[in-house]
Amino acid sequence: MTISAPARTTRFQLRHGAGFWIIAAAFFTVMAFSTLPTPLYALYQQRDGFATFMITVIFAAYGIGVMASLYFAGHVSDWLGRRRIILIAIVVEIVAAAIFLLWPEVPGLIVARFVNGVGVGMLTATATAHLSELRAVARPDEGPSTSGTVSSFVNIGGLAAGALMSGVLAQFVVAPLVVPYVVFLVLLVVGAIAVAFVPETVERQEERHAYRPQRVSLPAASRSTFFAAGAGAFSAFAIFGLFTSLAPSFIAGTLHEPSRLVAGAVSFVVFGAAAVSQVLTTRLAPVRQLQLAVVLMSLGLVGIATGVLVVSLPVFVGAGLLAGAGVGILFRGSIGVAASLASGPSRGEILAALFLIAYAGMSVPVLLIGLALAFLPSTTVLVGFAAVVLGLVLVSGARMIATRR
Repeated sequence: MTISAPARTTRFQLRHGAGFWIIAAAFFTVMAFSTLPTPLYALYQQRDGFATFMITVIFAAYGIGVMASLYFAGHVSDWLGRRRIILIAIVVEIVAAAIFLLWPEVPGLIVARFVNGVGVGMLTATATAHLSELRAVARPDEGPSTSGTVSSFVNIGGLAAGALMSGVLAQFVVAPLVVPYVVFLVLLVVGAIAVAFVPETVERQEERHAYRPQRVSLPAASRSTFFAAGAGAFSAFAIFGLFTSLAPSFIAGTLHEPSRLVAGAVSFVVFGAAAVSQVLTTRLAPVRQLQLAVVLMSLGLVGIATGVLVVSLPVFVGAGLLAGAGVGILFRGSIGVAASLASGPSRGEILAALFLIAYAGMSVPVLLIGLALAFLPSTTVLVGFAAVVLGLVLVSGARMIATRR
């Protein structure tokens, strides 16, 4: 894989600097689309009368799609080109939006969420790499900090914006299960057209590579440290999974707040706090970042349990803000610890393993919560979830802090 410099071309092509911001906008749009259904799950449930467990199944389909895509297609842009894979990922998201619109029953929602996850898995690593390479050509003396910050912000910031936009539309439009998808269908089409004019940064090699799935490699000498980083990523994404799947149902039922706008705003607070905390703590030493993440997530998880026990929406939202801020810092710290365990080609394999664990954290706990809700009160289930994730945060955080020291 080689990074290309600006090259002559017969078709119109934007400069690398402009291409950087177009890829960032497309990345933001796709991530926002992935949280678009969050405030809508309760509406689907009211319309069709299915059990809460079915919400977890629909959501888990997304996580499975992401993991499958990361494993089978997350790395192919290294030899097929960044722009091509990003375009394919956006087209996949357009297909997902069409399925949401044309097949709004439960089987269709499961298929749509799976397709949505496949597109996100294809896009995440590819867009991150493309942003870094575009910025390196446009600003060769700047260093990687700007592209890393922008990539992280549009990733998590998009998750925040999607839930809020959906909540606003669901609260005020006449057809809340149609209009949000139409809006994003248009945005995705516009994004695909713009990306088509972005410069490529990977030269396609004449020799065709034999396809292989993404290798997942674990460092034998540092497995305990890697698993600590994995546990941190798992716990961080478990909180994301809760607030993008079942939180609106808990808010409407346990906390007695049926507003879709509030449901979207709560998810926005969690993801927005994660995005902002990453930006605000970039200058802190890695050990300080991890310490702060553990404190914030611990306070947030205790607050989530407290908010449910005392039936207080303000406490629940405030706790979500603290937990979200901690999640943003902890996940970045987990990536840093995992990346420090190896260099060269094996670094990509280690990070692939970490992302697979993270997305398992987004899916598996949510499924278990949904299953537990069939037998236990929602208050008991949420308190139990908070206790288990808190244990993971404390153990994994302590191990990563010791490693960084």
